[in-house]
Amino acid sequence: MRFNKSAICLMLLFCAAVLALPRCSEAAEKKLFEIRIPMEKGASVSVTTADGTTREVGTVTALPTKTRWPSYTASAWSTPGTVCASAVNAIHMLVSVEKDKGRTMSVIPQETIAPAAGPGASVVISSKAGESLFGAWAPPVGSAVFVRRPDGSEAPLSAGNLPKAKDMLIIIANEDDALPYMVNIENRPGGRVIAWSRGGYELLGRVIRPLGGTGRFEGTLFQRTGAIRANHSGVIDVSTTPRGKTGGFQIIPWDHALKSKEMQNVWNMTQWLVIGPADGKSMMGGTPPLFKKGLVSGPATGEKLWDSWSTYGRKSLVLARYDNGKWQRLKEVDGRSDNGLKGITELRIYYPFTKEIQK
Repeated sequence: MRFNKSAICLMLLFCAAVLALPRCSEAAEKKLFEIRIPMEKGASVSVTTADGTTREVGTVTALPTKTRWPSYTASAWSTPGTVCASAVNAIHMLVSVEKDKGRTMSVIPQETIAPAAGPGASVVISSKAGESLFGAWAPPVGSAVFVRRPDGSEAPLSAGNLPKAKDMLIIIANEDDALPYMVNIENRPGGRVIAWSRGGYELLGRVIRPLGGTGRFEGTLFQRTGAIRANHSGVIDVSTTPRGKTGGFQIIPWDHALKSKEMQNVWNMTQWLVIGPADGKSMMGGTPPLFKKGLVSGPATGEKLWDSWSTYGRKSLVLARYDNGKWQRLKEVDGRSDNGLKGITELRIYYPFTKEIQK
């Protein structure tokens, strides 16, 4: 078979284009919005989008008097000066890592259940749990956090650079075009964890311990069924109940299940899906796309962002296949139900987007 020069050139261009498509491991970030939280009671909390539009999303009702150390184990797997957890009931920011344990400061809604924040270690704002900074404007894990002084100078949040009166906390929320558009998890021992992106698919890992049931994860009280309740360096928390009820499950990396004292019960319970890396040896905690950069709780019912694509695309969504059937929404299962999810054979997590996918 012969090919003319035009055909060969066309084939080479096609191959180059395919190779140039982003993969999960490549960075291609763009700024979505900037969160501004003044260190002053009664001051307005605002969000400024990339086009310069500013929206008020709440007011400051209380200020932190300290930081929390030691914080939850997985906080130490993030980078100091970044968001280490994003949830419907709290945003945790890593200040420093000391003696292998994280020191955190948090932002929480006025009415919430957020034991990981610690008493006195949070900026409290007037927004409802599951909305505002904990919904539509939730920053992903890994978002940079700065302290801006009254003179306009700013530096990353750190143990030596904590916010003071008249300062402002700045959180930069980015969108990474290299993230997948969805991740499939085969719910069986050895099941594949596959990320699907424009460049094809990537095997992220394998299931070590499959999911079987639900638990009373408190923050699910503020999220809808089949949506992300929380994402941090060591967990993806999914709600299986509508707002007002409690129930859900968690997906965690093997390093969290092996190293964290508070997670040792996962090997005897069904509420956690434990996954390991594709190479069988790497640490997964604190790495994208599962435990950094991508997942957020997303807009609550009635919340809007800057256009229809961003409003729709940032809504978190988790689907399931039951008994190898068709993809469908998660069935409602509340409270602790050790066998409530036994029929799930595969999970699908959709990643947020803010523009038409075909473009």
